[in-house]
Amino acid sequence: MTRGSVQGEDTREGGSNAPERAEAVRKDDDNAVDGAGDGENAGEESGGETGREAGGETEGAAGDEPGEETGGKAADEPGEETGGQAADEPGGKPGDDPREKAPPAEAAGEALTETPDRRPRRARRVLRLTAVGLALLLACLAGAGYLYYEHLNGNIQRDALNLGDSKVAAPTPNAAGQTPLNILVIGSDARDSEENQQLGGARETFGSTPLADVQMLVHLSADRSNMSVVSMPRDTLVEIPKCTDPDDGEVYPASDGRVMTNQSLGHGGPGCTVATWQELTGIHIDHFVMVDFAGVVSMADAVGGVPVCVDANIHSRDGQGHGSGLKLAEGTHPVKGEQALQWLRTRYGFEDGSDLARAKAQHMYLNSMVRTLRENATLGNPNKLRRLAEEATAALTVDPGLDTVKKLYDLSDELRRVKPERITMTTMPNRYVGARVEPTEDAEQLFRLVREDIALDGKDAKKKPDPEPTAPADPADPDDELAVQVRNGTRTDELGSAPGRANTVAGLLVDQGFAKAVADSSVLPSEDRTVVRYPSTDLEGDARRVAEVLGIPAGSVLRSTEVSGVTLVVGADWREGTAYKAPEADDSTPESAEALNGADDDACMHVDPSFTWS
Repeated sequence: MTRGSVQGEDTREGGSNAPERAEAVRKDDDNAVDGAGDGENAGEESGGETGREAGGETEGAAGDEPGEETGGKAADEPGEETGGQAADEPGGKPGDDPREKAPPAEAAGEALTETPDRRPRRARRVLRLTAVGLALLLACLAGAGYLYYEHLNGNIQRDALNLGDSKVAAPTPNAAGQTPLNILVIGSDARDSEENQQLGGARETFGSTPLADVQMLVHLSADRSNMSVVSMPRDTLVEIPKCTDPDDGEVYPASDGRVMTNQSLGHGGPGCTVATWQELTGIHIDHFVMVDFAGVVSMADAVGGVPVCVDANIHSRDGQGHGSGLKLAEGTHPVKGEQALQWLRTRYGFEDGSDLARAKAQHMYLNSMVRTLRENATLGNPNKLRRLAEEATAALTVDPGLDTVKKLYDLSDELRRVKPERITMTTMPNRYVGARVEPTEDAEQLFRLVREDIALDGKDAKKKPDPEPTAPADPADPDDELAVQVRNGTRTDELGSAPGRANTVAGLLVDQGFAKAVADSSVLPSEDRTVVRYPSTDLEGDARRVAEVLGIPAGSVLRSTEVSGVTLVVGADWREGTAYKAPEADDSTPESAEALNGADDDACMHVDPSFTWS
């Protein structure tokens, strides 16, 4: 209500009592302010008096609107406090005291002036009410944000990390207490939905066991300065370990000999693919992320166009209908959605048509995507980020360590710190075995660099000290019970085998207490460096013990399916003498890994001439 209406009412009831009435009004006004400040009159605030005077209803504009306070003229702007004269009234402004302009008070002979100690009380009241309003607003926003956060979390599918029996110990932290992070990225060819069937084709495979057709290990260095990616061709021959499905307890026995690595996904899920990688590489894997055809398309749409390049017109389709269907003209083109999926799946038409060519094309796309996200600031655009979050959470299957939006965001935040020029894409060095491939010695070199957290771009500021090897899952047997075969592998193209080396080194082991060490002359391999091989994780501790006694570095202890027990092969680097002198460690990335730098925006896929068009 306005001050004038009250004072006019007082005058009507008795002009002779106007001074006393005015003084009473002033006291009541003080009480109302104090009450509002203390929260004692919740819901009955007024702009200068209590909500109801004795003998009269409050006049002026009532607080009928939600959140509007009673008393005085209603505030015209949302959140505006009433305090006598409205802010938009001519000559008025918030904080003006209407009593200074009230004629009835002057007629009564007493002007009501504001005492100095009342202004701080009014300011405190405004601050309190503003704080309450902000708190309510933040509470509402937090509630909405929480619901959306839970919605995104509900999108995410999760599965167990490792279904195998053998575990690989986590790497030892560096001097700063930091540890590297290893994430296995799996692309599934599952055709378990109408959308996946439409995108994947091959009707004869509908409903079949899914295969892990894309497998990439993403290694983030302990200091987060660089990132390395190692792709394993889907045709790689490996031994799949025994895996147990945690959902139904079904046990999948270890493979009978070597099979294609993509079959591991059908042995209980992505956790068996993780177990297979750990068995082969000795690399501890912290997380996995799996996506199917439909997920790739939706995420590629959310990311937007990613530039890719071909050196000639290409149409990936042969006379029998094989191929991804990708059709591009020579040059650089942005691809997204289904066309991005076609690029990532193309073999027919790229280079030799093998899975190795496809891996190279995938590396080009991923490098280009990283550059695109950084250049276009997609991760800083709320709308684009929201869509990407929606699509990503609906598309991914992850392990429990990544099963919330916060965990995924934290991971992406760490990954995005790496500059493109410190990202290196590689393919596991391999050789053909018929129509399949198998790892070479260079593959072990690549795996060692990842295990020891050595950057694949060769830009480490200084040589990192050799890390303490992690303890094997199965400790070594006593030396006198440990069986070792020693072979002479000193033969080179220029020199024949150094005679008697297997017997000499076997004798050294016997002298050290390895009573079961024997020379094996049944084969004469050729090795550039001395190595100790073992066939399975239960013998890893034994192999390490042999290497330790002879001074052979831990990086030369290798798992191999070519041996049946712990086998020491004396290489060309130990042709004489009884003391092994370890060569200077070679920490360079093998050329056979076909490294591609993340900042290389000139990379272009070579097109097989038989798949061109005009």
